[in-house]
Amino acid sequence: MNAVKDNGAPRAGADSLVISVRSFYYDRHTWAAQEPERWATWVAPCPVPPSDLHGLGARRRRINERSADRTRQRQPLLPVLVDHVESRYDHFRQLLQLAEEAAEGETFTFAGTSYTRVLREADRKLSRHTAPIPPRLRNNGSGEMVHIAAEEETTFWDWAAVETLRHSGVRIEELCELTHLSIRQYQRPGGEVIALLVIAPSKTDRERVIPMSAELFHLIASIIRRHARTGRPIPLVTRYDPHDKVWSPPMPFLFQRQNGTIPAVFNPGTIQKMIERRCLALAEVHPGFKGLKFTPHDLRRIFITELVNSGLPIHIGAALLGHLNVQTTRGYVAVFDEDIIRHYQEHLEHRRQTRPTDECRDTTADEWTEFEEHFDRRKVELGSCGRPYGTPCQHEHACVRCPMLHVKPKMLPRLAELEADLLDRRARAEAERWAGEIEGIDLTLTFLRAKPTRPNAEPSDQLSTSASPHAAVRRSPDDVPQTDASKQRAVTEG
Repeated sequence: MNAVKDNGAPRAGADSLVISVRSFYYDRHTWAAQEPERWATWVAPCPVPPSDLHGLGARRRRINERSADRTRQRQPLLPVLVDHVESRYDHFRQLLQLAEEAAEGETFTFAGTSYTRVLREADRKLSRHTAPIPPRLRNNGSGEMVHIAAEEETTFWDWAAVETLRHSGVRIEELCELTHLSIRQYQRPGGEVIALLVIAPSKTDRERVIPMSAELFHLIASIIRRHARTGRPIPLVTRYDPHDKVWSPPMPFLFQRQNGTIPAVFNPGTIQKMIERRCLALAEVHPGFKGLKFTPHDLRRIFITELVNSGLPIHIGAALLGHLNVQTTRGYVAVFDEDIIRHYQEHLEHRRQTRPTDECRDTTADEWTEFEEHFDRRKVELGSCGRPYGTPCQHEHACVRCPMLHVKPKMLPRLAELEADLLDRRARAEAERWAGEIEGIDLTLTFLRAKPTRPNAEPSDQLSTSASPHAAVRRSPDDVPQTDASKQRAVTEG
C-alpha cells in the first residue's frame, strides 16, 4: 500500500488498513486449522508483506506527539473560547429580557446600541390565536431586523455544548445521548449528596458514571430549566443512532430544540459546526485562532490533561473517560514531566543564588510581548517557520528556499503548483537568454523539490499565551530563570 496519496499528501490511517488486512488473512488461517472442512478452501497467502509494518511503533509515537502538541496548542486558548460563548449568551439573554418587557414601538438602548421593538403582521395573527409572540427588534443604527429569541437560543446552545464537553470530557455522541434520566445522586456515608451523570454505553459498550462538578451541575440545571420553562416536562423525542443504525425509544433528551414545530435532537455534526463558527468569529479578533479550530475531541483531551496534570491518578482519569486501557488515556494526556522540571528549576535557582544579583533582571512587559509575538509570526502560507527566537530571517522571506520551513501535509499540492510556475518562468528565461534568472530559478527548484522528502509534521512551537510575563532575562547562556513549564518549553525551543 502506498504511504502517500496521488496528490503527494501522506495517507492517514494506512497502518490501520494494513493491520486489518493482515488480521483478516491470519484469522482465516486460524479458522482453517480448527475447521479445515469449512475454511481450508479460503486460505490464501496474505498480499501485505510484514515489511509494510516496519516502523509502526515510531509512526504511532509521531501520532501521539502530534496529538500532544495539538492539545498544548489549544489548552491556553480554551479560556478565550469559553469567555466568548459565555459573553455572547449573557449579551443576548439580557437583550431578550429587555425586548420582552418593551411595548410595541418602544425604543431602548442596550450596550450602546439603540433598538426598537417591532411587531409584524404575522406576529399580530399569532396574537389572535393566543400564541406567544416572538420578540423582534430593529437595530436603529444599521436598520437590521433581529429575531432576538432565535439569537438567544443559538447562543445558549453554543455555550451549553462547549461547557458540557469541557467539564465532563464526554464523547460527542455521548453528549447527544444525554437525557433527563442520566442525572442521578449518590449519598456518601457522611450524608453528603453527590450529583452524578450517567453516561450510556457508547463506543466501548460500557456504562460509566461521572461525578458532576458545581459548574457542570449548574449547566445541566440550566438546560432542564430551559426545557421546562413552559411548565411542561421535557419532550420525549426519538433519536437515530448512525452507528447502530437504529431509532431510540422516545426519551427526554437534554440536547434537543425545536425544528419548526417538531422537537429534534442535536446531531454530532451540528455541534461540530457550532464550535467551528465560534472559532471563525474569534479568528477575526484573536491571532491565536487564525487557521485553528476546536473539535469536541479536543475538549475531551484538554479535560483529562488538566485533571492528570493537577494530580489525579491516571487510572481514575481512564475510568472517567470510559477507556478500557490506561495506555489509551496516556495517549490523550499532554503531560509535562514535573519531576524533571522541578529538579532543573531547583538547579537553576541554586546557580542564580551563587552569582551576583545584577546578572539577572526581570522581564519587561514589552520584552515578553515581543517574545510571544515571535511565535505568532512564524506561521507562513505553506506551514510554519522553525527558526529560533531572536534570529532574523536569513533568506529574506523566500520561504521555499529556506531549510527551516516546515510544510503542512495539506499544502503539498501547493508545492506542485509552485514547481509548475517556476518551470514556466524558466522556459521564458531560456527563450530570452536570461542567464542570471535561470540560475536563480534552478536554485529555487532544487530547494522546492527537496521539501516533500522532509518531515511534514510541524514543530511544537506554540507558546502558551497564558504564561505569566515575569521570567528573568538571561545574561549568561546557561542561566535560564523560569517560572512555569510553558516558559521552560518555549525558551528551550528558542
